[in-house]
Amino acid sequence: MIPRYSRPDMVAIWSPQTKFRIWYEIEAHACDAMADLGVIPRENADAVWKAKDVEFDVARIDEIEAVTKHDVIAFLTHLAEHVGSDEARFVHQGMTSSDVLDTCFNVQLTRAADLLIADLDLLLAALKRRAMEHKDTLRVGRSHGIHAEPTTMGLTFARFYAEMDRNLRRLKTAREEIATGAISGAVGTFANIDPAVEEHVCAKLGLSPEPISTQVIPRDRHAAFFATLGVIASSIENVATEVRHMQRTEVLEGAEFFSAGQKGSSAMPHKKNPVLTENLTGLARTIRMAVIPAMENVTMWHERDISHSSVERAIGPDTTITLDFALHRLTGVIDKMLIYPDNMLANMNKFSGLVMSQRVLLALTQAGVSREDSYKLVQRNAMKVWEEGKDFKTELLADDEVLAALSAEQIEEKFDLGYHTKHVDTIFARVFGD
Repeated sequence: MIPRYSRPDMVAIWSPQTKFRIWYEIEAHACDAMADLGVIPRENADAVWKAKDVEFDVARIDEIEAVTKHDVIAFLTHLAEHVGSDEARFVHQGMTSSDVLDTCFNVQLTRAADLLIADLDLLLAALKRRAMEHKDTLRVGRSHGIHAEPTTMGLTFARFYAEMDRNLRRLKTAREEIATGAISGAVGTFANIDPAVEEHVCAKLGLSPEPISTQVIPRDRHAAFFATLGVIASSIENVATEVRHMQRTEVLEGAEFFSAGQKGSSAMPHKKNPVLTENLTGLARTIRMAVIPAMENVTMWHERDISHSSVERAIGPDTTITLDFALHRLTGVIDKMLIYPDNMLANMNKFSGLVMSQRVLLALTQAGVSREDSYKLVQRNAMKVWEEGKDFKTELLADDEVLAALSAEQIEEKFDLGYHTKHVDTIFARVFGD
């Protein structure tokens, strides 16, 4: 991923140095386990640890790979240059390249997941704080983009909190599922290596042994992992889209923070555009791009082919780096977001009480009017508001058929905004549990 959408901690997970360090640890721990089993001399296993403080020369490994056309062999050759050819002769014994590549990839994905979990924790904290702050801040709810009924800004934030909390649980499950390693040999049968080696290496790296592998770890695990990242990206876009709509000039119920010196347009000095959430909408698309290739990687020929490799070299770093950046950016947007309660009330009152139409409908049915007739009575008065700019309550109070069923006092009480927020505490208790 380009530096513009990258943060250093996540980038470091995918650096060549980190990758080669993990490869080294896999090989060194495997040698330790084989020495414990008496398969190789202890002195050879100990010799491998001479490279524990080495900073592997990426350029040298690339130089060797240019000849060998094989990245793992290039690394092992470079490792032998540090350890000594004779001392390193038992390195990689009974193993295949995928034992190193797959186990390393899953270590990187679990580390990436840990950062993303921390990102989600921060986002959840910001959403909860804003939800509590605006628990009772009235705004109009919209369906199909059209005014529906009153709600609160706190419920909007709480809804996004609940969605991200589900994502957190999904990610923890995906992390657990991806945290497996395999040191099982050419086709997964442990023909030339003891399963105890796999158990030892996985324990050292914080992984669980893959119950049954071929030459590779099954890619349904990875498909589920990247699908989870895709869902999180969609949730980011969901929040971002709400912010973008709220910042529309004719709505202006909320807006991204606009810092001193910030410019909105090269041509129009008055502009304050929702550029951060627009950016998040685009980043969500790039994250979701990884989901289908990850799904397609599940299918391989027999015990393994290499069709998955090029995909994972791209989507592993790009997707996790981008999602890390996006979660951090969204947290900043939520934390600093400007809320305009007066505009929310003005928008809700723009159509003169139409948002109370269901309350009037239900009151008529409870008064004995059929639902069909009740609907017609309410709708014909509502259409006068839409088409003639009338006041909804005034029209109802002038309608003899409505007054035949409801008193003026009963009609008046149906326009109490507080009626729609009476269960906010219950919803908050469900979402936040406190």
